[in-house]
Amino acid sequence: MIALHSQDYKKVTLGLGLGSFLVFCNLYYFQPLLPYFMVKFNATELQVNWLFSSTTLAIAISLLPWAILSEVIGRRPIMRCSLVLIPCINFLMFISPDLHTLILLRALLGIALAGFIAVAVAYMAEEFAPPALLIAVGGYISANTLGGIIGRIYGGVMTDAIGLQWTILAMSVISGIALLIIFPLILKQRHFTAQQGRLRTHGKQIIKHIKTPTLFFAMLIGGLNFSVFINIFSVMGFKLSAAPISLPASLLSLVFLCYLSGTLSAKFSGRWLHNNSLFSGLLLGIGISLVGLIILSLQTMLTIIIGLLVLSAGAFFIHALAYSHIGRSATQGKSTATALYLVMYYSGGSVGGFILIYCWQVGGWWTVLTATSIIHTLMVALVFALRFVSRRDTPPVITTFA
Repeated sequence: MIALHSQDYKKVTLGLGLGSFLVFCNLYYFQPLLPYFMVKFNATELQVNWLFSSTTLAIAISLLPWAILSEVIGRRPIMRCSLVLIPCINFLMFISPDLHTLILLRALLGIALAGFIAVAVAYMAEEFAPPALLIAVGGYISANTLGGIIGRIYGGVMTDAIGLQWTILAMSVISGIALLIIFPLILKQRHFTAQQGRLRTHGKQIIKHIKTPTLFFAMLIGGLNFSVFINIFSVMGFKLSAAPISLPASLLSLVFLCYLSGTLSAKFSGRWLHNNSLFSGLLLGIGISLVGLIILSLQTMLTIIIGLLVLSAGAFFIHALAYSHIGRSATQGKSTATALYLVMYYSGGSVGGFILIYCWQVGGWWTVLTATSIIHTLMVALVFALRFVSRRDTPPVITTFA
């Protein structure tokens, strides 16, 4: 097993961190450009939303197939295949002639990205010693966040500077060069054992997880949370790019720095669980998110920034609590359970985009606020349902988080 602070540990964590950074850069660098695409293709908000939602939806659909395939051929081949496809698909986007072709290629990119997302943590779990694993996963998640922020800023700044097509080509080149650095760092697995004929087993595990309320309710909470959080940023992008604010793409992309408050709140979630309950934490996160939405309703540049900071803090706090609950509570098939959580998570992001952007298109901010309030009400109901089934199903000796 790879020990903490060993040379192999440093190499592999650097390789996985860079891979994660690259994946999330590619996932998100189109998001701040949605208003730009409206003008370029003379399209509506809902039409250009497909450029982002098709990618997240494709990720959601592809996660479990990639994870199951990795049980047969290994984790490293899946990650390598995923990373190789990224520059190839970006190059096809560079020569893409129209919006519909670009949407199709973004969906294919989502399938490619899902390969790395689905198996990276499983690779670490098999190869790293337990103390090394805890630190490595934290670094991996940090790389996710940083890749998402830098990717968005890259998309906005580069498009204003050199135009969309050259921005896409540059991402293709950068992604290709990154492979030369990443591949030697991710070492061949020594502790992987191929599992043949596991499709039926995974299918049974998925059904069992869905039928387990303590897991399924947390998955739904995570999906609903992401459906609001990620798409409020898209809605605010349309708001800030329009008159009277009229921000260019380069400045609009800087709004995503508000994610940093979520990075801090996610780190605090573990400390919260040492002294408080999961359910009170989820309710706290929902309350913080609602406060952020109320602040956004004032609709000035300052209150939009403050509101997004508060919303990010609440949303990441909920995500960290729900995600960690899945890992702790799944007694069997933990990797399948966490993959299924991510399926719900990215599905929520995709479906929520069409709901909130439709609300924005037909009724403006107050219609969006009404929809998000309904979603948060559903989340509160699910938290109480989760609390009820947890108390019902958990033996008294281990009711720490009840």
